[in-house]
Amino acid sequence: MTKSWGGGSSGRRTVLITGVSKGLGQALAIELAKHGHSVIGCSRSQDMLDSLCSLLSSSNAANSPHLFLNVDVVSICFSFTVIFPFPSHRLTTFGYSGCHFDSPFVLWQRSDSSAEELARVVMDKKGVPDIIVNNAGTINKNNKIWEVPVDEFDAVIDTNLKGVANMLRHFLPPMIQRKRGIIVNMSSGWGRSGAALVAPYCTSKWAVEGLTKSVAEELPEGMAVVALNPGVINTDMLASCFGNSASLYQAPDAWAVKAATMILNLTGADNGASLTV
Repeated sequence: MTKSWGGGSSGRRTVLITGVSKGLGQALAIELAKHGHSVIGCSRSQDMLDSLCSLLSSSNAANSPHLFLNVDVVSICFSFTVIFPFPSHRLTTFGYSGCHFDSPFVLWQRSDSSAEELARVVMDKKGVPDIIVNNAGTINKNNKIWEVPVDEFDAVIDTNLKGVANMLRHFLPPMIQRKRGIIVNMSSGWGRSGAALVAPYCTSKWAVEGLTKSVAEELPEGMAVVALNPGVINTDMLASCFGNSASLYQAPDAWAVKAATMILNLTGADNGASLTV
């Protein structure tokens, strides 16, 4: 049985965490940094990144072992509005030949260019990460599936599933080239069971579990990709579902102590596993 490089908790690692500016990502970053590991983090919130950077970095930022970048792992490349001068015109491009539209509408072109640029910057400044934690996530407002707006459903799938795929697309090739590395895809208990009012979220996390199992079959010996259920933790996302009762559950900083140890000890033998902190 082959261990990946870095199996076991000794030695400084470079760990990339998406969605690092709050919740589980922030707590994990702080815990890893506390033990001397180098953290690369990305988030859509520059203000929250700045706050985290201040917490973790020395006064001499140039010598900081950490790197924080304002990146959305699911980017929208551009949009444009199609306006018809007369009613009920026929659209004959973009795959919609033969369809009638009576009012202006917006077409969006989604892209993984942000993840691609993130990979380029990380490789240039820090090299290939030892561990990647695909943590960025969102959840829909509690609603029955027929009451969830299309845009909200799309946002959950885009962030929770496509964001993971974008990271894998751009970071796995250099990791495979050196034949070592660990990928942790954050899943959920709701990625292994169903729950009312959060069907989009459950769908996305079940998909993450399936994606992880499939990608595991594509990795060379010594590498690993795992799906990690963090458990029930008091985060903003939990509060959106549970309300005030979310405060009854474990805090992210307490969770991070156990999670960091578990993640640092993952090896190639864990490839394809569905794990729980």
